Amino acid sequence: MSPIRTLIMGAAGRDFHNFNVFFRDNPDYEVVGFTATQIPNIEGRVYPPELAGKLYPKGIPIHPEAELIELIRDTRADQVVFAYSDVPHEYVMHKASMVLAAGADFVLMGTRRTQIKSSKPVVAVCAVRTGSGKSQTTRRVASILQGMGYKVAAIRHPMPYGNLVKQRVQRFAEYADLERHECTIEEREEYEPHLDNGVIVYAGVDYEAILRQAEKEVDVVLWDGGNNDLPFYVTDLHIVVADPHRPGHEVSYHPGEANVRAADVFVINKVDTANAENVIAVRQRLAELNPKAVVIEGASPLFVDDPAAIRGKRVLVVEDGPTLTHGEMAYGAGWVAARRFGAAEIIDPRPYAVGSIKATYAKYPTTGNVLPAMGYGDQQVKELEETIERAKADLVIIGTPIDLSRIMTIKKPHQRVRYELQEIGQPTLADVLKAKFAK
Repeated sequence: MSPIRTLIMGAAGRDFHNFNVFFRDNPDYEVVGFTATQIPNIEGRVYPPELAGKLYPKGIPIHPEAELIELIRDTRADQVVFAYSDVPHEYVMHKASMVLAAGADFVLMGTRRTQIKSSKPVVAVCAVRTGSGKSQTTRRVASILQGMGYKVAAIRHPMPYGNLVKQRVQRFAEYADLERHECTIEEREEYEPHLDNGVIVYAGVDYEAILRQAEKEVDVVLWDGGNNDLPFYVTDLHIVVADPHRPGHEVSYHPGEANVRAADVFVINKVDTANAENVIAVRQRLAELNPKAVVIEGASPLFVDDPAAIRGKRVLVVEDGPTLTHGEMAYGAGWVAARRFGAAEIIDPRPYAVGSIKATYAKYPTTGNVLPAMGYGDQQVKELEETIERAKADLVIIGTPIDLSRIMTIKKPHQRVRYELQEIGQPTLADVLKAKFAK
């Protein structure tokens, strides 16, 4: 039989992983192309032959997703594999309808074919949606495991925006590694807080090679999930974070609902700032889908260096980019801090936005009066810097997980907002982790 001609729809993450673990060196399939969305400057490139394997000596082309129907026709694709995350169920089925009407099969790959088994215990932190609070939950889990005497590496969900061959396996142990690997703002937001806490970070493209290297130096592997994707590794403990600011999303987004059904532990985060009825609604829905999972409630208390500096000021709020864009949140921790500490006005950044920052607002109209910290390349970082400089604000409040002043010049007075997970009541993450992994 001829190989099954396959297109993979992705966003430079799950798509590459699915290819690496299932399709690479598999003679029963011929991957005729990837399509790309969500992430700028990925389409028009090639998945390189050094990573694609012996069956693809010229690599595999990456096309814009907008060309999907033409690609099905031109490549005579038999099937299309959907391989990206944090999208509504309805969106997935619209894509399926397009593919089916064009004559190809529409495929979603499950964990049995895409997860890799580790020789070390694996704790995974995933979420229902982007912006639920995975990062502070992951840091909390890492801290507890370190306190138990374990050496931990955080393996971060892929963000390979540069040279894919150079990014095959990346190890970060100090800030100089961030410069050496030419990390974007989005990458720094995930890596720097771990480095601050003495946790090694791995990331890249080839997640089996990454895992095998990490296993050589740590006791426990901590999967630091991205978006609301499923873990790439077989897990010993699967923690899923839910957000009561977006009730109902736990059953209406892909693959967030799959995470809910697979979870061992739920962390319902932000209960300190969410409506009580929404917290109850999320808890009930999680219990309906997965009654065996342990439920932990948590808060994300805010800390700033000088709260008094915010009072009475006209402020520009800069928030985590992915939370506002495909996470569909209208605000984040910076906006909450501005309101809580008495800002006179939160100014609308849109009139001052330039270049790709202006285009981001057009693409993601649900973004509120806050500035998404987009930084997928040097040019976008410069445009973010220019937007901040143009804004008529007395003070900039930075609600991103990193200090933006490390990578750009912010001439205006600015205050950083920090936030960590704080469990409320019992059980706690420490209770769960000690019961599972006590020496």
